[in-house]
Order: sequence, then C-alpha cells, then structure tokens
Amino acid sequence: MKFGILIISHGSREAEWVRLVDEAVHSIATKVEAKVVSAFLEIVEGRLIQDGIDELERHGVTEIFVLPLFISSGSTHVDEIGQAFGLPPVSDLEGDLGQFRFHAKITYGKPIDDDPEIAELLLSTISKLSEDPSKEALLLIGHGSKEPVFHDRWVLGLSKLVERLRELGNFANGDYAMLLPDQASAKLIAMQQELVGKTVIVVPLFLSKGYFTNHVIPSRLEGLTYKYNGEAMLPHPAIERWLERRISNWMLSKRE
Repeated sequence: MKFGILIISHGSREAEWVRLVDEAVHSIATKVEAKVVSAFLEIVEGRLIQDGIDELERHGVTEIFVLPLFISSGSTHVDEIGQAFGLPPVSDLEGDLGQFRFHAKITYGKPIDDDPEIAELLLSTISKLSEDPSKEALLLIGHGSKEPVFHDRWVLGLSKLVERLRELGNFANGDYAMLLPDQASAKLIAMQQELVGKTVIVVPLFLSKGYFTNHVIPSRLEGLTYKYNGEAMLPHPAIERWLERRISNWMLSKRE
C-alpha cells in the first residue's frame, strides 16, 4: 500500500482565500507519511479534484484518503463530491460532477461539523470581542441549505456547536442562523428582544475570510447592533491539528 491524501475545499476567486487553505495543507504535509495534495471543487483551474487524483496516482498512490475541508456535512457539495467517487446520494439531490477517474482505493472522510477542537478555535476568536460573558450572547452564522436532509444536518451541527461554545465560554445565551435560508437578521432581532441588556456577538462559521464574511453577513445585519470582527477559521493552528488528526487516525486504521 502507498498512501495519499486528497484534501478538498471549495475554492475561491480570491487569491488570499486559496493561499490560506494552501498554507494549512502544506503545514501538515511534512508531518504525515503520505503524499498530500490540496484540490478544489471549482474555480481554481489546474487544481480541481480530478487534477489532484491524477497527481496522487502519478506518485504511485494505491490508497487515497479524501478529506472534505468543509464546515458541515449539511453542505450539498460534500455529498456531490462523494457521489462522484461512487458513493450513494444521501437524498434525492443528484450532483453534477459526473464520475471521477481513479484506480486507487478511496476512503471518504467527514467534514468539520461540531468538532471540539474547532469550538476552541472559535472561542479564541470570540474572546477578542468579549468583555463579560455573563452579559453576552452568541449568534453563530453559517452558510446553511434549504435542501431537505441537508438543512437538518446544518441544524444539528450548528445547534451542537453553539451549545458547546456557550458552555465553554460561560455565555448568557447562544443561537445560530443560516444565510440560506435567510435567517440572520430575524434571529438577531429576536435575541435582542429576548435578551434585553445583553450584547450579541456574531460569529461567522466560515473557513476563510472572503465574500461571505466581509460582505454578505454585514449586509444581512445592516442597521442592527452587534459585535463582529469578521474573522474566519484560517489562519489558525486548530485547522492544521484537525487535518493531522483525521489523517493520522485514517492511516493508523489502515495499518491495523
């Protein structure tokens, strides 16, 4: 067996977005005994998923661990990538990626969801805005989905993560909202009406800074009062630790 790791993220037209993902992947590439390749679902030409598969197989890889660097298992992208590797769809929604070409044996990993280490990452970002958690509430905002099954997965992951954050930081309250469907402003208004005298800290649940953190969330909350710094998960060593842990656990399981 020769192991290979294919880390897949969404991709962006913003060079800084891609750079931050690449830096996280490169940082763990020297820590694992396998060829590691970073690929993107779309936009980044020459570095799409099939390009990544081809690169690994050119290096003689026979076992590939495909790790989706996505926030939630509620992402339709996570499922359509799995379908393109031959896995059955989790709903009636069929992806449009076709079928990837590969000879190696594929293991498809899971996205971040409510991983405890990621909760600690978010808490470190929140702490920059927090003054007195007993008088503060958190509003965690993720991309979300309107699609059946996927919406429920987002709800489950977001609700678990916001509760984990609330307990870790001893905040007065916490809730979540999705951008799809558009829940952000309604959720924030409801929290402010219910929690009179409390400050709401808005926490973006996105991998890297970009269009959603810089433009979409502020525009959805325009005219409302809240604390927000727009910081995303990268750059932060917790993402690198998450990648390394998932990869190491897979490699260990293959050697047992």
